[in-house]
Amino acid sequence: MESVGQIQDFFLVRQVQGGNQAAFEQLVHAHDHAVLGLALRITGSQSDAQDIYQEAFLKIYRKLSGFRFECSFTSWIYRIVTNLCLDHLRKARNRRESSTAEVNEGREGYDLLNQISDDRPAHNPEQQVLRRELSEQLSCALRTLTPRERMVFELKHFEGLKLRTVSEILHSSEGSVKTTLFRATQKLRSQLAGFHARKEIFNEARCDV
Repeated sequence: MESVGQIQDFFLVRQVQGGNQAAFEQLVHAHDHAVLGLALRITGSQSDAQDIYQEAFLKIYRKLSGFRFECSFTSWIYRIVTNLCLDHLRKARNRRESSTAEVNEGREGYDLLNQISDDRPAHNPEQQVLRRELSEQLSCALRTLTPRERMVFELKHFEGLKLRTVSEILHSSEGSVKTTLFRATQKLRSQLAGFHARKEIFNEARCDV
């Protein structure tokens, strides 16, 4: 069943395909924050995200005449954005450059970040050190993933998308996406194992005080 937002998107797309330029501006306004947010999340760079944002909407405009209404408009534009981001990550990987991932400790489902949950006040200096270290460790761990693994992990845990939607965006089977997500998660857990052990030691020492 189509949502209200999807129905509105389809209406505007048909308007644009009929030559209504104002309708395209409405589409941009409806999705600009999501596009920029996704690009920023994946690249970790405001300037790179802005470049991808501009290129994405240019591609969207050029390709809109060929949109066939076979998937949601959101999935379609996410596919364009993720392809651009994948290209960016591959180029950065080839140049031995790394993008920094913004750590969002509040996103539901991101279990790795729950490793440092604590009921002590947020201003606790020891806990602040642990959280800062996790941020650094996670950024380094994300760089060990392949561009595809990182993309799947970002879309699932940072963007909160369902695996079915991720598979549509990446033009892949849901089973393949599940395998990629599992592989990415295992790599991250392995990379963060040392931090987790240090946190346990910290908690034991704190209990002895």
